[in-house]
Parts: sequence; C-alpha cells; structure tokens
Amino acid sequence: MASETFKSQIAIGFESSADKVGVGIVNSDGEILANQRATYKPEIGKGVIPRDAAEHHAEVMPTLLRNALKEAQISPDQIDIVCFTQGSGMGPCLRVDAIAARTLAISLNRPIVGVNHQIAHVEIGRLIGKLEDPVVLYVSGGNSQVIAYSNKRYHVFGETLDIPLGNCLDVFGREMHLDASHAPMGRIIEELAETTDEYVPLPYIVKGMDLSFSGILTAAIRKVKEEGQPVEVVANSLQETCFAMVTEVAERALAHLNKDELLVTGGVASNNRLKEMLDIMAKDHGAKFSGLPPATAIDNGAMIAWTGLLMYQAGHRQELEDTLVRQHFRPEEVQVIWRSD
Repeated sequence: MASETFKSQIAIGFESSADKVGVGIVNSDGEILANQRATYKPEIGKGVIPRDAAEHHAEVMPTLLRNALKEAQISPDQIDIVCFTQGSGMGPCLRVDAIAARTLAISLNRPIVGVNHQIAHVEIGRLIGKLEDPVVLYVSGGNSQVIAYSNKRYHVFGETLDIPLGNCLDVFGREMHLDASHAPMGRIIEELAETTDEYVPLPYIVKGMDLSFSGILTAAIRKVKEEGQPVEVVANSLQETCFAMVTEVAERALAHLNKDELLVTGGVASNNRLKEMLDIMAKDHGAKFSGLPPATAIDNGAMIAWTGLLMYQAGHRQELEDTLVRQHFRPEEVQVIWRSD
C-alpha cells in the first residue's frame, strides 16, 4: 500500500459520469500534472444515449490513461492513490470509470477512493480559484445547483426542479439542428447569441431558491418553429433569461449565507456572458468572483484526483466492495472531513 506519510503524494482520477471521459493526475501540492479528456458526440439532432456513451468511454479510456501518464511524466508505480467518480451520473457511464479504477488499484495494490461528482467540481474550483468558502453555482448538462459548505457537509441550497440548465441549452440546440461536432453545444449557442442584441420575452421561473427550465425550453422552441423568430434572437433570449435566473438564486444565497466568495463551475460555466453577469452581481455585494478555465470547469479527471486525494489524506478509506457506483449520489451525503470550520 502507499505510504501513510502525505508528502508529495500523487493521485490519479477517472471520470466518465456523462458524455465526457477523463483521466487526471495531481499531486498533494495541488499541481495538475495531467488532464486528458474526450467527449462522446451523438449525431446532429440526437441526445446522449448512456449505453453508446459508455461504449465510447470504454474504448478511449486506455488511450487517455497512457496519455495522462505520458503528460505527467510518471510511471504507474509512482501513483499513490486511485480515485474515480462514484456518482452521481449515468449508470452505464459511471461503471466505466469504476472498472478502470478498480483494475488499476488492484494491479498496483493501491488504495481506491470513490468521489462525489458535485463535490469534486467544488473542490477543484476552490483550488484553482484560490477560494476558502465560496457559494458555488454548479451548472452543467446533468446538474444545476447552488451549493455551500456548512457544518461538515456541502448543502444544496437551491436546484432545478426539472431539467438542468445545460440540458436546456443542449436540447434547444438539437431541436434547431445546430452542429456541435466541433464544439460543445453551449458554445455554439453562445456564438449565436453574440451576433445580436435582440430579445424576445420567455418564461422566467424562479421558485424561492429553486429553478425550472422546462417551460422556457418549450417556449424557446415554439418561438422559432411556430412564430418564425430567428434562431440567433431566441438563442440570445434563452441565455439572457436563464442566466438571469441562476444569477438571482446565486445572489440570494450569497446574501443569506453571508459569504464573500462566489464560484461558478460545470460545463455551462465556460460561458462568458454568464461569468460577466455573475461578476457584476458579486461586485455589487463586495464578493470575490471566480470562474474556471474550460478544462477544469467541465467534467474532468483532475477534479476527481484532487478531491480523492483530499479525502484520503484526511483519513477516508474504502474497500473494493464499497465502490459500487451510485447514480443519485447527493453531495449532502458526504461528511467533509478534510475541511475545518
């Protein structure tokens, strides 16, 4: 087993919870030594089928592992801890990273750590943004949540009541038959929105600290298909409305929790307009705002490696029989033993 002295330890992280698959390597100094990724791309107009995505992930995982070791300039026996996304996510996809992690942990005789996906997004954001205790707006294709730390837990203070923000944008793009083969769908919609300042009204649904995106999605599709509105105008309107909604909820959390840091993470966090709106709001409250580079905002293996390393060095231990994947793994279920109050 790896040494119990925690100097210069190296962790590898496997991530394959949805359409992206990644292998990341970090050390205990918080240096990202490697962060290899690949994305499953369905046909234009079609969504992600978990089984097909899992087959893609299993096919590319060995190459990503080899490339990560090469990028980090280490050999497998220099790895001290093996980490993987245990949940939440799509079942068939999660099983790919779990199998990869188990196989490597057994072959190297190393400890294995299962990581909560949402918490990993928070921890990589704290690391890169140099943040202590932020309110976190986590917006992606699979989740839309406002998360903050309190009493040894990461609590969800608000979230979507139906579909996530990233999924809303993805479905709109698919319905418009936009070609996302060369870039994420969210980026394609962002580029469209940048071509116009025109705005058409869309439903704005905030219920306390929670949000709803299904109604605005339906209305946006109707605006184009039934009312003949230009796609770029509706794309801009969809962005502006949805981003205003999540900014409102994040602002309320920032004020009520009396925190002075704000982090946005997840795939949608790459959007420049969203970051602009959140930055303006944070400055109004005298808070520090941090967004992440796309490579660490999206799902990635480095965030899993870093969070697993924090967990292990704080005393967390797992046996192989405890590594079954959990599709509905909530962040509140994890005792945050690596943070002090």
